[in-house]
Amino acid sequence: MENHKLESLRDEIDRIDSQIVDLLNQRVQAAAEIGMIKNELGVDPYDPAREEQVFGKLEKLNNGPLHKDSLRIIYREVISASIALEKKLIIGYLGPEATYTHQAAVNNFGSILDYRALPDIPDVFQAVEKGECDYGVVPIENSTEGAVNRSLDLLVETDLTIIAQVYLRVEHSLFSFSPLESIKEVRSKDQALAQCSEWLRRNLPSAKLIPVTSTAEAVKNLNPDSPIGAIAGNLAGRIYGVSSQADNIQDRKNNVTRFLVVARKSLPKRDEMDYRTSLVLSLPDKVGSLKAALKLFSESNLNLCKIESRPSRLKTWDYYFFIDFIGHCEDEKVSEVIGELNKICPLVKLLGSYPESSN
Repeated sequence: MENHKLESLRDEIDRIDSQIVDLLNQRVQAAAEIGMIKNELGVDPYDPAREEQVFGKLEKLNNGPLHKDSLRIIYREVISASIALEKKLIIGYLGPEATYTHQAAVNNFGSILDYRALPDIPDVFQAVEKGECDYGVVPIENSTEGAVNRSLDLLVETDLTIIAQVYLRVEHSLFSFSPLESIKEVRSKDQALAQCSEWLRRNLPSAKLIPVTSTAEAVKNLNPDSPIGAIAGNLAGRIYGVSSQADNIQDRKNNVTRFLVVARKSLPKRDEMDYRTSLVLSLPDKVGSLKAALKLFSESNLNLCKIESRPSRLKTWDYYFFIDFIGHCEDEKVSEVIGELNKICPLVKLLGSYPESSN
């Protein structure tokens, strides 16, 4: 009786799979036709706002038991496959392979597109500027360690624009060919070492801490004959074939890194979508200038998400202020605030308006 029921359920799954494959091909075909029209109109195939709308509709349609996050992952790959049929896209990211930036890029674009690992953050910006990559993915801030200054500087210095953001929960592991008690040295990116400092102090108090270019590089260069460990994400351990000696070693369990997707041109605003806008400004050297600038946002009821100061590198004690707020640069009140800022600030540069998602 149970065997009969088992076979019956398997037959039902086979029938459903057949329908799913047919429907997926129909969906991809329709998307490919849309892609041809977009290509004729000179419209980019990647539209993060449209994708967020699709994910939102799917969530409303989903009555379970499939979890909404699982559904999003599945459709992320469906959309990625559709884009791949429309156009060959290359995504540049801070490498090497298996970094957290690599993982964030795949989470955002899907695994079907082409990815290019680049040595450093300036290389990502340069590759996109030159057209060698269509989009670039770079880290911008971490919830425990703060801003990534090189990314901030390059947003000012280049003409690229932000078109999307990606949030990635950071879960560090310690990889080594040696058991935990034998490890004499730990290598990783400086921020990863800082994010695990308390764990390292408690568990490996005598180990020498060595900062390297990336978490993935630290794992890649591990030697089976050396008592060296490396802190990185699980993707690095899988790719380079090194076992984890300890998992989830970050000091704060709610450790999240925010990444930005940069491109050569901005994307049009979509209705019924919440947007975040980033801009950078400099201030005149007089009392109350920062207060006057920020007052414009409060008077227009614009919600500030972030304000970060950074030396301008133009002259001593001169600073840039990076500001994030909810709204789109095409909104009337946002446009008015930017206009007023231009009257009182030596520099106002719009860095991009992009969906305020928390993927």
